[in-house]
Amino acid sequence: MTRSEFLSQFHHLRQPHSEPDFPLRKAGRPAAVLIPLIDYGNSLQVLLTERAHHLKHHPGQISFPGGAVDETDRSFFDAALREAEEEVGLPSTHVDVVGMLPKYRTISGYEIAPVVGFVNPDFTPLIDKNEVESAFEVPLAHVLNRKNHLVHTTHRNKQAFPIYFIPWQHRMIWGATAAMLRNLSHHIHP
Repeated sequence: MTRSEFLSQFHHLRQPHSEPDFPLRKAGRPAAVLIPLIDYGNSLQVLLTERAHHLKHHPGQISFPGGAVDETDRSFFDAALREAEEEVGLPSTHVDVVGMLPKYRTISGYEIAPVVGFVNPDFTPLIDKNEVESAFEVPLAHVLNRKNHLVHTTHRNKQAFPIYFIPWQHRMIWGATAAMLRNLSHHIHP
């Protein structure tokens, strides 16, 4: 999938199906992630991170660059770009933000704004080892293809909740990251 093919599907007026998220009892803590689509001209790759293994919450989990919205952030877009620069050294000047998917609420109490942007591949990742173990790329076509998505249903307080998984090589993308990729898939391939 190329940038122009992506944009022809991404910019539309219909409201795509969104996967169910966790029903919070109060407003979630605002957070933002960047869904960085690295534009190689003839193909798009998604840049993902593996969270540092020493972290208290979600160590080693695959995620997008992102985190909680700070008081200094003027918008979800600013928060996502700031976090991407802090975590993987992605300069905001290398990102062309094209929009945002519907917010996604997590069991950990966050309400995440997934910001979508094209990334100029002419940058060298600079990993913050306090937050990120590694960064890697996955073909966008792979994560958008729902044939590659696995869904497991779990129960909590007598309610069923789906957990999403997308295998890639020796890694497993799962949880909120996989759910947001699935929502992007619904947006691109309704």
